[in-house]
Amino acid sequence: MKSFKTKLKLKLQQKTILAKHAGVARHAYNWGLATCIKEYEETKKRPSAITLHKRLVAEVKSINPWYYEVSKCAPQQALRDLERAFKNFLTIPKRGFPVFKKKGKKDSFYLEGSIKILKGNYIKLPRIGIVKTYEILPSVLIKNVTISKRADSWYISFKYDLEPAPNSPVKKRAVIGVDVGINTLATCSDGTTYANVKAYKQAKKRLVRHQRAVSKKVIGSKNRIKAVKRLAKAHKKVADIRADTLHKITTWLAKNHSTIVIEDLNVSGMLKNHKLASAIADCGFYEFKRQLTYKCEWYGSELVIADRFYPSSQICSHCGHQQKMSLSMRTYKCGHCGFTADRDFNAAVNLENYARQ
Repeated sequence: MKSFKTKLKLKLQQKTILAKHAGVARHAYNWGLATCIKEYEETKKRPSAITLHKRLVAEVKSINPWYYEVSKCAPQQALRDLERAFKNFLTIPKRGFPVFKKKGKKDSFYLEGSIKILKGNYIKLPRIGIVKTYEILPSVLIKNVTISKRADSWYISFKYDLEPAPNSPVKKRAVIGVDVGINTLATCSDGTTYANVKAYKQAKKRLVRHQRAVSKKVIGSKNRIKAVKRLAKAHKKVADIRADTLHKITTWLAKNHSTIVIEDLNVSGMLKNHKLASAIADCGFYEFKRQLTYKCEWYGSELVIADRFYPSSQICSHCGHQQKMSLSMRTYKCGHCGFTADRDFNAAVNLENYARQ
């Protein structure tokens, strides 16, 4: 499966109907959560999504006619999402109890049915009609879509079956080691380096200014709503810059190399270092690994993850001698053979040797 997400180019009337769908989905989710909490306190049992939907139709739709202005898929999927949230809370460690949704925060809804991609950048959606996108859509069969709002803009996303390529693409290099870091985002064993754009650090002053403007506005006023939108757009720009950089690097690696070797970094543990937490979060190490994982499947490459305790920075890539290296030492000087190299490049070569071994 391959996913596709793009921004919608909407008219004012279309924005209104999308907001109605998101509002109905949010109302159904919050009603279902309140009902589950009440049922559990009384009977120690939690109703399923099917039971909740039957009660929703009987108890809520009859007194809220605006439910009939949107697709029935939006509240149905919201109740399924609630059931999944409870299961995650009970089965996955560190997953919190489901919380009530707020208007304007992660607004989204689900649609299925008669969805059809038209020529170019148009798509036909049930109860909404034909909407336009900013990108050319793939000519594929779509069963369902998710529409979400982010920083006052609406996006559509869907999955479709990825057809395997008839011939595997020719790779430029068999094995490559990649060392990720803060100063240089990615250092490859072939000498290629990718600088860290540090999107959050570059925009930190602007974000602080927008955040201060929000705090000075009266809660509930129109000026505060405008200030919140400006802050959200600034955060979105930071996230988009980081995502664009990571996508370019991971696509280049997966397309042009048969085997890619990276380290198994303990990102959650690294974030506990308060002196480096902001810089580490700005790099997106987890997202780097996540993108490489599925892109290697797309392009027929193999991803090798070195052991977390493999001392790639301490081993001499020339003779194999191992020595201690503090974080402040940026140049590797082997005490056995005298080999000298950049610390990150030496680690990348060791990662390449890890796969060959």
